[in-house]
Amino acid sequence: MSASLLRAARGPSSSFFRANTIIARPQPLAARVGLVAPSLLAATNSNFSTTTRVRSEHQEETFEEFSARYEKEFNGVQDVFELQRNLNNAFAYDLVPSPSVLAAALKAARRVNDFPTAVRIFEGIKAKVENKGQYQQYLDELKPLREEFGVVLKEDLYPEEAK
Repeated sequence: MSASLLRAARGPSSSFFRANTIIARPQPLAARVGLVAPSLLAATNSNFSTTTRVRSEHQEETFEEFSARYEKEFNGVQDVFELQRNLNNAFAYDLVPSPSVLAAALKAARRVNDFPTAVRIFEGIKAKVENKGQYQQYLDELKPLREEFGVVLKEDLYPEEAK
């Protein structure tokens, strides 16, 4: 059956939708192949915004500013989720957090009564440092706080895995 017979059988169109009257502009070959991101083609199509991107609030941050920011974050921690989120964010950078930041994290772990996270803080330090000497310096710096809170290292808990 042809389309005209179907239309005749249904009667006149009573749809409240109108046909799209926008004429599509031909896209450059690079866009059709997928070589150019659609956001780069925004200037060619008037339907897209041409505003510039908003810059991050932490563009150039010194190590001291980083340390102060995370100390403040850990001092305001009220639950385990916040503590773990802040630890993930702090360890995600390409640097090892300062001992003052880690001390604030340990105090936050004690405040929310989360012993496993306190042990994991030291595992994170061990993974981030370049050598055993640096790890030992962090252990020496944080030893009084670690002993005060009773935080045992993983290598002390499982000595056979420390090899």
